[in-house]
Amino acid sequence: MIYAVGISLFLDPNKLAPGGISGIAIIINHLTGIGTGTLIILMNIPIMLVAILKFGIRLFFSTIFSLVVSSLFINLLAPIGALTTDPLLASVAGAVLVGFALGVIFRAGATTGGADIIVKLLRLRFRHIKTGVIFFIFDCVVVAASGIVFKDLNAALYAGIAVLIQAYVLDTVLYGAEGARILYIISNNEEKIAQRFLKELDVGVTYLDGQGAYTKSEKKVMLCAMRKQLLPQAREIVKQEDAEAFMIITSANQIFGEGFRRHDSEDL
Repeated sequence: MIYAVGISLFLDPNKLAPGGISGIAIIINHLTGIGTGTLIILMNIPIMLVAILKFGIRLFFSTIFSLVVSSLFINLLAPIGALTTDPLLASVAGAVLVGFALGVIFRAGATTGGADIIVKLLRLRFRHIKTGVIFFIFDCVVVAASGIVFKDLNAALYAGIAVLIQAYVLDTVLYGAEGARILYIISNNEEKIAQRFLKELDVGVTYLDGQGAYTKSEKKVMLCAMRKQLLPQAREIVKQEDAEAFMIITSANQIFGEGFRRHDSEDL
């Protein structure tokens, strides 16, 4: 339903085709007048055959359900028309709704067909590439095609904005706003810092053996992984205990283990 709202009330009526099979359907709809939802179903028939062979009957039924329901609502909502004619607002609102909906559907183990299945097939071969990145590449081709067909560079550029937002929202829903941080801390008061981390932040600390290259002195290097929301508190603790401490902060896209994701969680 959310997916259909994004397509029918924001993107489609403003001639914004932000990639995927739905984007192709939007282009064809404005050329032929055939309902966007109807086109989505027709184009998905051969793709669904591949889905049965590669992903099994469970994905087939769940995908058919989401495909039919979303396409039905796209056609039912189409007569309402655009809720806004401002292309920027339409691209942002539509992209957020579609990206969120796709993320939820993917997390449930289903797809809306079309590009979703194509992306899942590519993920079998290129598992190191995130889903949002593959979507982005595929969508760029459709966006370029929309600019050529509609002969409107502005519409293509707004659709491009929608693609970027949609990819970001999709990844956030799929992988979570984990945005975990990894801290390496070298301090003369590592014991006090570690105890405060354990007590006040409830995060674990690991000591690594280190040695200064110049001084040759032995040092304990603190290694700590934490959610980004705790970073300001962690920095304040380090500042209070040792204002001269050497601290390196890096980002981690995914962390597995206690307090984070399970090792057996599905890599979407």
